[in-house]
Amino acid sequence: MQDQPQRLLIIDDDEMFCHVMQRAMTRRGFEVEVANDAEQALMLAHRQQPDIATLDLKLEHSSGLKLLPELLDVVPECRVVVLTGYSSIATAVEAIKLGAVNYLCKPADADEILTALDKQSGDPNTELADNPPSINRVTWEHIQKVLQEHDGNISATARALGMHRRTLQRKLQKRPVRR
Repeated sequence: MQDQPQRLLIIDDDEMFCHVMQRAMTRRGFEVEVANDAEQALMLAHRQQPDIATLDLKLEHSSGLKLLPELLDVVPECRVVVLTGYSSIATAVEAIKLGAVNYLCKPADADEILTALDKQSGDPNTELADNPPSINRVTWEHIQKVLQEHDGNISATARALGMHRRTLQRKLQKRPVRR
């Protein structure tokens, strides 16, 4: 049994989500700190040296994918779960390549996050989808892949996709299409 509680760093720009998650994790015995942006997250990581962290993929002024390697440089042993309301295959793969232990779609509750943090390996018995993704979902995933390839640059992504920048911005403001 541990003498002191595990340290958790929640990195998310949604203050309500942070408040709810902080309360839930504190009740489960974690010592919790909250950061609403990349700069604050790195400062707290240096100070707190968290054991685990949740990291929002889309922070207001930066990308969780850019922050992830910086966070792991500060605290290499930290287990990080990336959370997002804008999931795509491309960002999931990149998050794992960059060192995240798991990737969850929002909304995710405290129990789902703890399960994702504890999971040590893949599950070959995971059920496969019966139906292929819709054309709208495939389009969303392709846009996310191209956006990631252009480091989040909207103008460069729009040029690569052959669409107007404002059209791309409108598409990105919408919630991702479910399967």
